[in-house]
Amino acid sequence: MAYQDHIIEMSQLVKSKGGTWDGINPEAVARMRLQNRFKTGLDIARYTADIMRADMAAYDADPANYTQSLGCWHGFVAQQKLISIKKHFGSTKQRYIYLSGWMVAALRSDFGPLPDQSMHEKTSVPALIEEIYTFLKQADARELGGLYRDLDAAREAGDKAKEQKLIDAIDGYETHVVPIIADIDAGFGNAEATYLLAKKMIEAGACALQIENQVSDEKQCGHQDGKVTVPHDDFLAKVRAVRYAFLELGVDNGIIVTRTDSLGAGLTKQIAVSHEPGDIGDKYNSFLDCEEIAPADMKNGDVVINRGGKLLRPKRLPSNLFQFREGTGADRCVLDCITSLQHGADLLWIETEKPHIEQIASMVDRIREVFPNAKLAYNNSPSFNWTLNFRQQVYDAWKAAGKDLSAYVRDGLMSVEYDATELAAEADERIRTFQRDSAKRSGIFHHLITLPTYHTAALSTDNLAKEYFGEMGMLGYVKGVQRQEIRQGIACVKHQNMSGSDIGDDHKEYFAGEAALKAGGAHNTMNQFA
Repeated sequence: MAYQDHIIEMSQLVKSKGGTWDGINPEAVARMRLQNRFKTGLDIARYTADIMRADMAAYDADPANYTQSLGCWHGFVAQQKLISIKKHFGSTKQRYIYLSGWMVAALRSDFGPLPDQSMHEKTSVPALIEEIYTFLKQADARELGGLYRDLDAAREAGDKAKEQKLIDAIDGYETHVVPIIADIDAGFGNAEATYLLAKKMIEAGACALQIENQVSDEKQCGHQDGKVTVPHDDFLAKVRAVRYAFLELGVDNGIIVTRTDSLGAGLTKQIAVSHEPGDIGDKYNSFLDCEEIAPADMKNGDVVINRGGKLLRPKRLPSNLFQFREGTGADRCVLDCITSLQHGADLLWIETEKPHIEQIASMVDRIREVFPNAKLAYNNSPSFNWTLNFRQQVYDAWKAAGKDLSAYVRDGLMSVEYDATELAAEADERIRTFQRDSAKRSGIFHHLITLPTYHTAALSTDNLAKEYFGEMGMLGYVKGVQRQEIRQGIACVKHQNMSGSDIGDDHKEYFAGEAALKAGGAHNTMNQFA
């Protein structure tokens, strides 16, 4: 509803109360309504799901329309990210937020820092979703509050043209609320546990849930060893549980991202149930590392598979886990992805050990033989040494082309001595265009970095600590932080404003009129940053 329409509607409502509501300012109500566009998390989930669906269709039409996100571990971090995006690019279009289970475990658990093994409280995840959207809605209220102040000033000055321009800006306002892709890990239990947690995450505002095919109680970070996958039927029950959660809550457009860790997972906890040759259970079991045995070779407690009339004994480890054959990871990934898409997944996630476009494409090409519009969300992970990986990729390409490499040592390419070389420059260019190139070649619709703000917080804090506690003293803060905030127009240099002080003043005036005791007067030190 347009700004003026809100005012008209409220004026009629106030008038209908026979004078008892005459202390209510209809325009103030209109302003408060527009500052709080989303009343519930489900409003957000439905709104952002529609955005993602439209973006997915745009990508299908042209892979240049890929999307991006950065992982955020606090509402303030997400808020500042979106404020910066709007400041630098004028729009939040095709920019999302990623919520990383790793960062929840490491930074938001009541137990303190934990490894990414699903040991943190499952309620921490929906709580962070709600927190992020609280901060994003506050960013809307703050920015719209500035427009309202400018509108009042234009009216006082009698500038009708500026007044109309500001009303148009209010009516066309773009919210900071964007889609969140939220990590539900391996579901934190069985399918019922997955369903219950999914509901909480959706109710908090998540329109897209990412779930992986690891065993819940053996879950590992995607970039660590010891990963254990589950048979497809077990995983698909959880995928359906998530879909039921979306449908129950009326988010019919909700997005499910199914992640396969099979490329780096060499173990399974159980042998799949198979009813006939060639079914999904039989295909899963076909990747097991087995030895053919005769009935007389069976030992006490052996688990044996009958395949084509042959008795096969899967290799079982002392941990009671079964081992897959070496070199089957890519084939298992492809089967995982096709099976997920056949059972309601919307996006795929293939966890890889390096950022290599052709490696990803080699699997996506096979998936697209069955599902031509198959799309990925891809982890541009800080667990990758991007500099070393891409320098080695260039090195290998140059070697294949017969180029002289005598000036380079492949295993030492991370060294600073190579930073100014031609090889390093080509590697950096490949890194710069990685998202664009892999969106086109490898079917990557959404590029995310899981833990970037974890690393930036550590880096900036290290720099400040080094200067402030050293010879620079207070100048370390002023020169390295505050002066940069002022020069670069960082919104939170006015931290009182960012925390909602001006919004509170507006409300005081709405509630108490001229009697309001406001904080934003002439003696507010925030005025030094005007």
